[in-house]
Amino acid sequence: MTAATPSVPPASDRRVSVRIGSISESATLAVDAKAKALKAAGRPVIGFGAGEPDFPTPGYIVDAAAEACRNPKYHRYTPAGGLPELKAAIAAKTLRDSGYEVDASQVLVTNGGKQAIYEAFAAVLDPGDEVIVPAPYWTTYPESIRLAGGRPVEVVADETTGYRVTVEQLEAARTEHTKVLLFVSPSNPTGAVYSREDTEAIGRWAVEHGLWVLTDEIYEHLVYGDATFSSLPALVPELRDKCIVVNGVAKTYAMTGWRVGWIVGPKDVVKAATNLQSHATSNVNNVAQVAALAAVTGDLDAVAEMRTAFDRRRQTIVRMLNEIDGVVCPLPEGAFYVYPSVKALLGKEIRGKRPATSVELAALILDEAEVAVVPGEAFGTPGYLRLSYALGDEDLVEGVSRLQKLLGEATD
Repeated sequence: MTAATPSVPPASDRRVSVRIGSISESATLAVDAKAKALKAAGRPVIGFGAGEPDFPTPGYIVDAAAEACRNPKYHRYTPAGGLPELKAAIAAKTLRDSGYEVDASQVLVTNGGKQAIYEAFAAVLDPGDEVIVPAPYWTTYPESIRLAGGRPVEVVADETTGYRVTVEQLEAARTEHTKVLLFVSPSNPTGAVYSREDTEAIGRWAVEHGLWVLTDEIYEHLVYGDATFSSLPALVPELRDKCIVVNGVAKTYAMTGWRVGWIVGPKDVVKAATNLQSHATSNVNNVAQVAALAAVTGDLDAVAEMRTAFDRRRQTIVRMLNEIDGVVCPLPEGAFYVYPSVKALLGKEIRGKRPATSVELAALILDEAEVAVVPGEAFGTPGYLRLSYALGDEDLVEGVSRLQKLLGEATD
């Protein structure tokens, strides 16, 4: 006898739609919110959960926004697709930073990177279309795909390959329903950066099979050591008619709260996504758009300073984490995250408990060490933790020292 298939309640009994009710809360934002709530209650919590720079937005960007507040021009509706001058500046910035030449008509300004990702998927996916998603993945990607009617197909890489998938793995996951490849380098949550050669090989594989590619380039300026950022459509020009680039000012200019992202892609797709946005949110906040204009037309001195600090912190956190028995932490080459394996700690006794999953381990760490981390389940790979090193040096050392003390107590 087979188990009965769960039935969907009648429409009159459903308070929340099945489509929206199936979406999970953002795990990273949930961890950050809980850490902030505990700190507000007086507990000395150190949070490694949030993916945002701890630096203030550069002053010249803030000044541009303040001036825009006083300009009646920006007190009114503006084009849904973005301020024309900002779209032109994004096109120029894309050429400057990526070597990818596009026209302003190929740009849509969005309310942050998340809206850009959803609208890009919504513009090209039909129900049943598959998207190959390398894992570990940022928690929002599969939810955006599902919300757009698509189906995420995970391809898992682990620490033995630096969390980078191969063309052979991608080919094994491809089916007649595959429409899009998601490509992210540098990566959230692992900090993995694909070499120029591997990036080009993946792009040419996509061209060979007529696939679309959505590439998220928001960490383009945060690479370290000998690693270099490579823009997929710049390396593989044949892909440009089926490539959508997502980017924004959040990470490069410490502007996570300003909520300005964008899509760069073929004109028909950008027009379709613009039509969607015209009904969903209309134009992005004008003051934030003016701030973004100052950011993308300015120099990169601020990001250079942040990158120096992040580089120092990544080396410190990797060294300290690898001093813990049972923790294996590769050195990330980009972004501002580490993604250590904690599989060897699962099932061990720590202060009277035996966490069987990384979710349970993260909860134990928060309760016992007052340190907030995000479990690997949020990124599609149980047995890992994500820690952002975008926090002050003193807090970083103190937080990892607490982890060393707590996890050092693990016994069989």
